[in-house]
Amino acid sequence: MEVELENRGLSKRKRQILKAIVDAHIQDGGPVGSKYILQSQQLGCSAATIRNEMAELEEMGYLEQPHASAGRIPSELGYRFYVDSLIEHYVMTTNEIAQINHLLRSKMGELDQILTAASNLASNLTNYTGIAIKPRVSAVSISKFETIYLDPNHYILIAVTSTGAVKSKHLHPITPVSQDAVALLADVLNDCVSTRLADQITLPIIMEMESRMGVDSGLVGSVMKEIYNLLAELDEGEMKVSGINRLLQYPEYSNVEHLQDLLGTLENKEDILNLVAQGSNEDVNVVIGSESRVKVMNNSALVFKPIVKDGHTVGAIGVIGPLRMDYAKVLATLEGLSGNISDMIHTNKQLNGGTRDAGNEKD
Repeated sequence: MEVELENRGLSKRKRQILKAIVDAHIQDGGPVGSKYILQSQQLGCSAATIRNEMAELEEMGYLEQPHASAGRIPSELGYRFYVDSLIEHYVMTTNEIAQINHLLRSKMGELDQILTAASNLASNLTNYTGIAIKPRVSAVSISKFETIYLDPNHYILIAVTSTGAVKSKHLHPITPVSQDAVALLADVLNDCVSTRLADQITLPIIMEMESRMGVDSGLVGSVMKEIYNLLAELDEGEMKVSGINRLLQYPEYSNVEHLQDLLGTLENKEDILNLVAQGSNEDVNVVIGSESRVKVMNNSALVFKPIVKDGHTVGAIGVIGPLRMDYAKVLATLEGLSGNISDMIHTNKQLNGGTRDAGNEKD
């Protein structure tokens, strides 16, 4: 994309003018005129020349003129060129760095908790709406099972997924069970179910499990129900939104109908999950306006960074805001946060298949 845009013949002066207009529009949201460019940029040319350059940039599709007598604002193409070719590196403040580093010191074992905390912080630092995403996983399986015996009527099932997520379930068997039976159940699950996709866990496999469990074969039916539910839940994907009220600060969302449409998209989550699934699995992704193929996003931008573990995308964090988003700050923030999350994932035994404390189970 970047090479293609650079080959469209923008001179150094046009680039400087376009960058100045985008920067100014991001700052105050209004059209930018030639007088501002003349005063703020050292171009060594007249106001008339600047007006001609702006007119040519408009003809080329990089700028728009909202009113006949007004200055120009960036178009989607202008923002895209800015993000790909003109943007300057944002230097984070000491306070912003400290807040991001504080996340690394947090005692959080669940990936869901980490992503949500990072999303909240991204929203606070950028002043846009934050999103935390557990993407759809079409080929998810359980890589490891563990059980923790509590008493004859209670035990905990722990499942570490192929994406690195850790899920636990507090189970109540119909009939009392022994500690040996619960330990055997973990062995049977690891031998017969681990690494298999949901549709690969066939009836003969379940029958084999029941045979191996012997007098405790009744445990198989209930535990498999939980496993199927877990695999289905992971396949659906999940999205949490934070700081949604921040959208109200921007005049771009003053149209109540448009705002309601966007809020509906965030609530339903399907469109956003699809966008994330289609994005790059390594870099920060910037989706500008109609690039999203979601009509209600036409006046908005979505920026997100996938979180990758062992070659698998295990989640994503991002922000949603107006087209005139402060892209430099957003990119730097998401890069900083994603680095901290990766460190937490690789150093946290709970996210790498370690045994969890029985006090951390979830019903």
